[in-house]
Amino acid sequence: MDVYNHTNGSLRDFLWDFRGKVHFVDKWYLMTSPMPILAILLVYLFIVLNVGPKLMKSRPAMNLNKVLVLYNVVQIFVSVFLFSKGFHLMKAHGFLQRPCLQNNEKVMMGVTSGIYYYLTAKISELLDTVFFVLRKKQNQVTFLHVYHHSGMVLYTWFALKYEPTYSVVFLGTVNSFIHIIMYLYYGLSAFPSLAKYLWWKKYITSMQLIQFVLILFHAIANYAYGSCPPSYVLFSMILFNTAFLLLLFFNFYVKSYVKNTSSKTAKKKIT
Repeated sequence: MDVYNHTNGSLRDFLWDFRGKVHFVDKWYLMTSPMPILAILLVYLFIVLNVGPKLMKSRPAMNLNKVLVLYNVVQIFVSVFLFSKGFHLMKAHGFLQRPCLQNNEKVMMGVTSGIYYYLTAKISELLDTVFFVLRKKQNQVTFLHVYHHSGMVLYTWFALKYEPTYSVVFLGTVNSFIHIIMYLYYGLSAFPSLAKYLWWKKYITSMQLIQFVLILFHAIANYAYGSCPPSYVLFSMILFNTAFLLLLFFNFYVKSYVKNTSSKTAKKKIT
């Protein structure tokens, strides 16, 4: 059965009707038009960059340890679920999807539902920044952090609405695996008594860098050799966003771990 919408609408139809590529996705919550998701992102940016810091300026940092433990446990389970779903899809159909399954409704329902769950996870992760603001850790609200969180919501929504393709399953699966480890670290860091045991933070950043390299290689291989390669638009979006995040995370890694270690070594020599 063909699951795709077959409409040859005008530009006006595209701008105002917001019909997606798969007919059932348009009926899902937040998927009718981009307006709700844009509103969520605008409110998010307004809170974490403007209202939140102003409200917390004259207030003490909030103790959210119990909330953070619960939040991170939930995120771990969500990430395990997403990783498991993506892993089983790739186990059944391969890394590059051979043969093409775009018109197989059963497979595409699995792919689109997986992307939708991934989107809801990305929306929930916007709370990461809100917690930073409430705990008066505004130094953590960097361009990298805000762009990463808001960008992943926007790009995922676009892919689900206009090109829900098997091509993005690898991306979401690898990212979910990294998030299992990342939220485990964040959950443990909520316990002050465990702080001395959390020496592996920089290795999470290393894993994130490896993740971006793998995603870039997969996107290029899928575009060149896959049975159903993504469109040029989606391919370009994946390349741009992944390469940009790779650059930002690499810059963060160098500043946080390479230069910082060098400066500490130099101070020890001087003293």
